[in-house]
Amino acid sequence: MDAIRWLFDSTFQIGDQTVLWREVIGNLFGLVSALGGMRRKVWAWPIGIVGNALLFTVFLGAVFDTPNPVNLLGQAGRQIMFIIVSVYGWWAWKHRSSAGLGAVEPKWAGARTRILLAVALVGGTAILTPLFTALGSYAPVWSDAWIFMGSLLATYGMAKGWVEFWLIWVAVDIVGVPLLLSAGYWASAIMYVFYGVFTLTGFFVWARTRRMQALPVIPDPAPVSVP
Repeated sequence: MDAIRWLFDSTFQIGDQTVLWREVIGNLFGLVSALGGMRRKVWAWPIGIVGNALLFTVFLGAVFDTPNPVNLLGQAGRQIMFIIVSVYGWWAWKHRSSAGLGAVEPKWAGARTRILLAVALVGGTAILTPLFTALGSYAPVWSDAWIFMGSLLATYGMAKGWVEFWLIWVAVDIVGVPLLLSAGYWASAIMYVFYGVFTLTGFFVWARTRRMQALPVIPDPAPVSVP
């Protein structure tokens, strides 16, 4: 119980900002999960779920009576979404791994799927913005909705093995950093900067892996018998 109480109550200062340690710890779990995802490790999913659970309590600041009483409904809601989609991703990768196929095989989503992802991102943001506004999310509310939809699509894309899911994370980070800074979530904003660099790296790593997989396999030359 003492460890749980410390986790929920412990803070530190960055200038005049009070930061929860569980915000830092939750984001570190997310970073480790992203590292595991880049390496296509099954353990990336349960590690990420732990971080999601911690961050859910952080982004409902007014509900959990934290030093930063700001509710980011999109940020909090996406943690629940992360957990749900991560259970699917965990099962899918583990199922492939158990079948001897490897956790996941990176592949390009294709032109049609890319268009559908872009439409879903923009359309979902437009639909969720008035909903989040009515629920009292932090302004600009469209940013919160964009982050929620982008996170949903990126997590699903990771489960499917689409290389493009890394670029969706980049789009999320670009909007997420200024929103989190304005809302006072400094630790998460700083981590988003690291995520941005990391997700670009992940994209090139997966793209290279896919390119190497597409190369034709040249069989070894037949042995030449010497009379």
